[in-house]
Amino acid sequence: MKIHFSMLLCVIMSIASFAQKTSVSGTVSEVSTEMPLKGTSVVLRGTNVGAVTDVNGKYILKNLNPGTFMLDVFYIGYKTISREIIITEGSSLVENFSLAESSSMMDEVVISANRRLQKVTRAPATVNIISSEDIERYAGNPAELAARQKGVDYVRTGVLGIGLNIRGFNSAFNSKNLQVEDGRISSLIATGLPFGSFSTIIRDDVERNEIILGPNAALYGPNAHNGLISTITKDPRSSEGTTIALAGGNQKQFNVRARHAQVVSDKFAYKVWGERQQGEEFDYVDSVYVGTTAYPELELDRDFSVTRYGASTYYSLTDRSDLIASYGHSNNNSIGVTNAGRNQIKDWSIDYAQLKFVSPRLFANVYHHWSNTDDTYAMNQRTQNYVSFINNGFSDEEARARSFTEAFLPIPGAPGGGITLPRGAVFKDASRRLNAEAQHNNQIGNLLYVAGAQFQQDRADSQGTYLLDQDGAIIIDQTGLYGQLEYNVEGLDLDILLVGRYDNHELYGGNFIPKAALVKNFDFGSFRLTYGKGIAAPSILNLSGNLFGGLVLGNGEGFTLQDGTEIQALSVETIRSLETGYKGKLFGDKLFIDVNAYYNVSEDFLSPLLNVAQTDNPVVRRGGTPIADVTPGANGAFVLTYLNFGKVDTYGADLGLNYYLNDSNKLAFNYSYFNYSLDENDSANDSNRDGIVTQTDLPINTPRHKANLGYYYTGNKFFGSIFSRWVEGYDFFSGINVAAKTQDLDGDGINEIVENERVGRTFNYGPLGGFVNFDINLGYNINENLTLGATITNIFDSEVREFVASPSIGRLFLLELKYQFGQNKSNKM
Repeated sequence: MKIHFSMLLCVIMSIASFAQKTSVSGTVSEVSTEMPLKGTSVVLRGTNVGAVTDVNGKYILKNLNPGTFMLDVFYIGYKTISREIIITEGSSLVENFSLAESSSMMDEVVISANRRLQKVTRAPATVNIISSEDIERYAGNPAELAARQKGVDYVRTGVLGIGLNIRGFNSAFNSKNLQVEDGRISSLIATGLPFGSFSTIIRDDVERNEIILGPNAALYGPNAHNGLISTITKDPRSSEGTTIALAGGNQKQFNVRARHAQVVSDKFAYKVWGERQQGEEFDYVDSVYVGTTAYPELELDRDFSVTRYGASTYYSLTDRSDLIASYGHSNNNSIGVTNAGRNQIKDWSIDYAQLKFVSPRLFANVYHHWSNTDDTYAMNQRTQNYVSFINNGFSDEEARARSFTEAFLPIPGAPGGGITLPRGAVFKDASRRLNAEAQHNNQIGNLLYVAGAQFQQDRADSQGTYLLDQDGAIIIDQTGLYGQLEYNVEGLDLDILLVGRYDNHELYGGNFIPKAALVKNFDFGSFRLTYGKGIAAPSILNLSGNLFGGLVLGNGEGFTLQDGTEIQALSVETIRSLETGYKGKLFGDKLFIDVNAYYNVSEDFLSPLLNVAQTDNPVVRRGGTPIADVTPGANGAFVLTYLNFGKVDTYGADLGLNYYLNDSNKLAFNYSYFNYSLDENDSANDSNRDGIVTQTDLPINTPRHKANLGYYYTGNKFFGSIFSRWVEGYDFFSGINVAAKTQDLDGDGINEIVENERVGRTFNYGPLGGFVNFDINLGYNINENLTLGATITNIFDSEVREFVASPSIGRLFLLELKYQFGQNKSNKM
């Protein structure tokens, strides 16, 4: 027995010794500082075998099959290193690497496309990357850099306001592009709108922005419909140091920012940040129509300000696992454009608290957002309320005071000459959102799998001002389960990706969301074919809104008309997308191309606000409840709500070219094409139910053609860029907002849309776009720590109209002085 046991022990030790020796290990460091690079990916090309370096820059690949392989080493912002290695039975190779910074797109690494690090050429999607270096070298609003990306519809609504859209169907209330910040879904709780200027992040803490074109809901859930915008911030352990920046420009712009990051020990690091931004919007007043008479917005305040601050701590539980805790705050005063008029945003604050656990195989994330405002109001409704009092003999002082909450309706013979109606213009918000997620990944041979679960609870609380929440907060739970399989076919270097997700929402039910991709990889690039589905989920406002005393009611339960007609409750809007593309080198090593073509089928659109009642056929019930019992201000003869309708096919292509003249000079060109096919004989596309399908029924709201061209220079002292953007003119319809050329929509010989005249309840200044714009950015490194930068947007002060209910964008300039000390420049990602 002892002999048998000894023999067995020897066999086990031999096997273990053999397995340990068949390996590749080593360290990865930064070439100039020789500091270890934690989080570097080391992968055997043509397989899914890989590892991530620990806090000391160490990695190990075990139990490898014999053969000749290419070992790829890549890290965000650094040149990829590829080295041929020969693995023999029982070998134990040691391969060390030193990485240098890179600006080549062939070396780019992305995270968001597959929720893991991978080279951009292998990503199964079109991904635009805005790096920390791009942001550092641009003195203006960093969101302006999105205008330089292919496939992105970029619009300015003013000095502060910037909007992003992807592949059509933009609106003044667009929630179809999901915004994610460090793994947090960052959208307003009740409306679902992306944070935008409400963000708690400052530019100096941004490591990169990744913009994914097309549906990505399978991994990220509802509202990654047209695309995803992901912001990733810097790790203090690789961006240690202090940054202080001061900036000023026209329109009374002023900005001061500070960030400090410090490594306290091998286990602990932290960062803190803060910003104050303020200025004055362009001189523009939107018209508010009462009958046929136009009035200026009441008490318009064009001053804007944003305050942001926060902190994060990073604690290394082991060499390969971190616990990250973060808090952030922002407070916003500005003007917001909506499809029902503009809002005067007053002290609207956003806070978050987040805790993440990160390791090579397990990821866990829990975070809490809370939102607060007491004084934000709808300028359109308040102005209408004010006019109703003034026109009936009330004093200016009383009319202004009462305009926040009610309107006056004259009735001959009534006491006081009429009655007041509850037409509240004030928006209060005390909403909260709790999110939790856990994800596990592992590898079996060439098969990599990921499984995850997400939970979200929304507690929307408008304190009875714009939601049906008179009895307390509206609490809605939703859960999502997802799985991903990624297999590499050896010999072909073909990646096969399958993703499936199931989401369940308390109000609109369950939805299955699939995605599949094939990526054929070569040394010079990759070809891909991708199928994906996306959903645009109705927001709490769509489902449970109660605006202006019941004039607008959400459609979460459906409506029943007096004649028995049933109006169905809202369901999700869907998109199915097929895309093919190529990313890689062309004609040598200097030209990088990223090109795609796509075809989408979209169904069950969420309509703009529509009147579902006529005076001779009033709405009598919402769900099973009489309208008068839903909200006292509701009038059964006039109720605006949202519907699902229609189907349309859209298609297009995006082209991006980057030509590297040398290490200091680069040219970039982007072009996008978008078009659609609409069946005008399909009554399902008649959203306003007037019997005729027109463009206003299904507003595409996207230019057919757009392009940009830029030249970029980076030297030891000087850096800068010259950028030009062309946007073809196009018509835009969103709720009451119209920006379109004169046209006869229904063919009856009468122009329903007239340029430079009132159209409905707004003034039509004509189509958007139709311009060529030029910007310039210049910078000078005075010394190792001090940098002077300047940005001029719209150099020639052209009249540039980019959005409805917004001013023409004139020339904007900003001068910035930035001081950095510590290790910011020598030890950054």
